[in-house]
Amino acid sequence: MDPDSFRSTFSGLAFGNAMAAAARDYQKELLVQGNPQASSATNQEVDLDELMDDPELEKLHADRIAALKREAEKRQALKKHGHGEYREIFEGDFLGEVTGSEKVICHFYHREFYRCKIMDKHLKSLAPRHLDTKFIKLDAENAPFFVAKLAVKTLPCVVLFRKGIATDRVVGFEDLRGKDDFATNALENLLIKKGIINEIKKNNEDYGDDDNGDNSRVRAVRSSLIHDSDSD
Repeated sequence: MDPDSFRSTFSGLAFGNAMAAAARDYQKELLVQGNPQASSATNQEVDLDELMDDPELEKLHADRIAALKREAEKRQALKKHGHGEYREIFEGDFLGEVTGSEKVICHFYHREFYRCKIMDKHLKSLAPRHLDTKFIKLDAENAPFFVAKLAVKTLPCVVLFRKGIATDRVVGFEDLRGKDDFATNALENLLIKKGIINEIKKNNEDYGDDDNGDNSRVRAVRSSLIHDSDSD
């Protein structure tokens, strides 16, 4: 499906669900007020054409579409700066990478170290889920200047940068029970605790670029629209 077609379908789904939620509210209101039309309203479809002329619902729809557009633009801008994937960089690129984004996670690794490969696996899994943070790795053997500058002595070493400044690090598996079989969410929770990534809300989860990502985001926003309409 091309982007324009997807956006059109997405907008239709979101708006349609807002209308359905509003229709249910209208039926409930009739029952509460004891309206003589209530009995028939509960057994019939409310005229959605009338509801679609409601300026409040139109504003809700417009606000949602604008928010989705801003979010899409933000995602595209972050991806242009290397967010959303776990990438290897070279020493000459290091300063530009860590100063070019507000939050950066850099894994100093050695190609032959088994534990570095374990850390690679987990960071690769987390990168698409946490688009606000850049995930990169640097071969410690080929970056002697920054290894010395940052006092990297034990590998794997994951250094956390905020606005170009190294603020914290994860050394080896000391904070992960010291075992090789830790779960990805254990590392994720540790990074959340250290403030370098944000906790993902249940119905606003970033699924990255997997095959089900778009459908999942559609379901999440549709759910949010219905919830907001019910609350209103």
